[in-house]
Amino acid sequence: MEHVPPPAEELARLDRELAELDARRAQLLTRRAWLLAALRPPVPTAAPGWNPSAWGAPPPGRPGAPAQPWGYVPKQPSAPRSAQNVLLTLGGLLLAVAAVAFTLVSWGSMGIGGRSAVLAAVTLGALIAPAVLLRRGLAATAEALAALALVLTLLDVYAVHAVAAPDTDGLGFTAVASAVLAALWTAYGLALGKLRLPLPAAVVLAQWPLLFWAWAAGAPALVVGWALLATAMLDGAIALWGKGTGVRVMACVGGSAMGFSALMVGLALSTTASGPLGAVVPGALLLAAAAAALAGAWRAPQGFARTGGVVAGLAAVAAVGGVPAAALSDGWRVPAYLLCGLALAGAVRAGLPRDAARGVLAASGAVVAGALVWALPSLAAVLLGPVTLLSDVWAGSPEGFRSALGSTLPWSELAAAPVVLALVAGLLGSAYRWWPSVVRIAAPLGAREETPKPDAAGTPGAAWTAPPGAGAPWYGVGGAGARRRPSGAALRGAAGAGALALGWGALLLAGVVLDVPYAVAVAGETALVGGLLALAVRGAGSGRGASAVPVTALVGAVSGAVSVGLLSLASEGAAYAVFGALAVLFAGAAVRVGAEVPRAVFAVASVVWGTVLTGFAGRSLDLDPHEAAPLVLLVPALTVLLGARLRRNPVALPVELTGALGALVAVGLAVSDAPFLALVLALCGVLAAGAAVRPERRPVAGYLAAALFVLATWVRLAASEVSFPEAYTLPVTVPALVVGAARRRRDPEASSWTAYGPGLAATLLPSLAVAWTDTDWLRPLLLGVATLVITLLGARYRLQALLVLGGAVLALDGLHELAPYVAQVAGALPRWLPPALAGLLLLVVGATYEQRLRDARRLKDALGRMR
Repeated sequence: MEHVPPPAEELARLDRELAELDARRAQLLTRRAWLLAALRPPVPTAAPGWNPSAWGAPPPGRPGAPAQPWGYVPKQPSAPRSAQNVLLTLGGLLLAVAAVAFTLVSWGSMGIGGRSAVLAAVTLGALIAPAVLLRRGLAATAEALAALALVLTLLDVYAVHAVAAPDTDGLGFTAVASAVLAALWTAYGLALGKLRLPLPAAVVLAQWPLLFWAWAAGAPALVVGWALLATAMLDGAIALWGKGTGVRVMACVGGSAMGFSALMVGLALSTTASGPLGAVVPGALLLAAAAAALAGAWRAPQGFARTGGVVAGLAAVAAVGGVPAAALSDGWRVPAYLLCGLALAGAVRAGLPRDAARGVLAASGAVVAGALVWALPSLAAVLLGPVTLLSDVWAGSPEGFRSALGSTLPWSELAAAPVVLALVAGLLGSAYRWWPSVVRIAAPLGAREETPKPDAAGTPGAAWTAPPGAGAPWYGVGGAGARRRPSGAALRGAAGAGALALGWGALLLAGVVLDVPYAVAVAGETALVGGLLALAVRGAGSGRGASAVPVTALVGAVSGAVSVGLLSLASEGAAYAVFGALAVLFAGAAVRVGAEVPRAVFAVASVVWGTVLTGFAGRSLDLDPHEAAPLVLLVPALTVLLGARLRRNPVALPVELTGALGALVAVGLAVSDAPFLALVLALCGVLAAGAAVRPERRPVAGYLAAALFVLATWVRLAASEVSFPEAYTLPVTVPALVVGAARRRRDPEASSWTAYGPGLAATLLPSLAVAWTDTDWLRPLLLGVATLVITLLGARYRLQALLVLGGAVLALDGLHELAPYVAQVAGALPRWLPPALAGLLLLVVGATYEQRLRDARRLKDALGRMR
């Protein structure tokens, strides 16, 4: 019997099931919407026709149209096809060519009436047709005919001059014609505003009336410059207030060309003026150009405003500085322009717009940079000039500083170079000293710029202005939302470093310009090195070792030390005094400085100067280079002792490596004499053995000492022309092998290279060298037997040193013995057989490459498991 629930219970059950169905339906609809979005191609958010609030609504302007699907974007009117543009361009060009040919060729066959009628009709038709075509919506065709009309008007001008006014001056007629055509095309372009060609063409034609008028009148260069400047000012006005992008771009291009030409004319007249009064008139032209550029920068956008500020600043410097420069000699003109450039810094407080003021400051920096470029080559000559003394060391003290440099520079014309460096150094030093005041003065230029603020997805969004406190201005530390610029500390450090470097250079150049005595020059440069060392030590000790000023002082001290060291080579006494002082100064700086890197640099430099002193001692004792080599080893010996004292100090390793380089120099000096070379190698072995006493140096210094001792022995035997080296090597080899066997007995894990390698190499390698030059058969035979036994013992007892050394010497000895027979066999074989055999070998190896690779790995593993 079926149970029928009460109506209330059944209703509740139906309500629950309907609710579940509704929830499931909502879930399915949500999933369906997601799938549709995933399958639908992306639609730009700003595309026309997007209106989510009116899904399914007909597009505007089409009542009753069927509803469009969700996300529908109507097609935009297509742009003119490229084929159409090509056809119109070609058609216009052909018509222009035909018009030119008609004017030049067929013009003379017609009477004056026919000529006038043809030109008037064709030109008038070409001018009227674009207006008709524009009303019909044929803009591209109208542009093509407008271009043809432009060419026809030019031909009309040519025809009028050739027929109606043939005796008129060509330049004057061109000036009037270009002015008339510019006015005509300006009016035509304004009347037909939809055409893009007439107004830019009018701007191009407007460039020439004043210039051609000045040339036609035979005006001087100054009047031509004013004509160019007036044209540039007209272009600037058009660029600021003109209509259309093409007009403004053309005006900018023309204004830049004409303005640059005007500035060049004014600058040439100013620099070639015969006196201050003669420089005033071209200076007025330059000042007018500066005023025009500044006026344009006042209203121009950001980038153009900065460019205008730069041009205005440079033109003002050329105008004002040219007046006093005309009264000075060539060597002193640069300081005059430099002072005017430094005066441009007052533009910061002149109330100029921010971008224009930055442009003026950039012009000031450009003037300063140009002055430094003029002065720095002479400083380079002072620093590098003493290199010429290397070819004639201790030839005698020269009379003055200039003669010691050996430079051919015209020092009398460079008398202002130290003044230039001193002026810039003083400016930078003042900025470094009173940096807070500089920041306060430059505050108007530090206004925050609008910076794209990223949205939630990390992409740039709308422009926003950094709130107060979000970041510092450009001269300070940048904050959130501000563009990243150098921090205030970095800029101040750069100013201090520049002041230090330029001040040092100014003092050096002053000594050359004054041509101080040689002794004064050497003493002065040495004192400057000491001062730089003191600044470097003080800066590094104050916890700012990585800042610009201490680093600059360190670099300057090392560079100055090298320069004064080279300068002292002219005199023996000066060389000893300078290098001794340098060694003491750098050693003292290494002791006093707190930072590790400067300490290592100072210590290494002190070792180098000490090594040079030992070389001087050998020259003073009239020793040959190989005889002075043991004397040079004194400094490496001191570095070994100092390394033992410093132990794990970070400075110890650079000092010892520098000493090792000094030992290498000693070896190079002794190469010419074998007995001394053996002595120097033995002494180097002693030093390496002394360093190997320390546990941290033992892994490298121990092997180096053994190699040096063995090499010294071989060199000594070769120098003594010993034909039986075994008589000297076996007494060393046998005890060494006994000691190695005892070591292996106590420590079975010890390497065979440590136990047996030195002893075997002491005999096998010299014997192999002699066997290769021995024509008898007994020595190679005995060596081969001995190395065969050693190889078998190495394979039997799994000793890597015996196997490798014995096998290598055995292979080389056998190759030496078989070489003559191999050569005879190779000579008897056909020429094609060796390449064939080589090819066959490569094929076999290639076919069994994997197997050979596995064999090589097994051999490598087997050798690696040996002791």
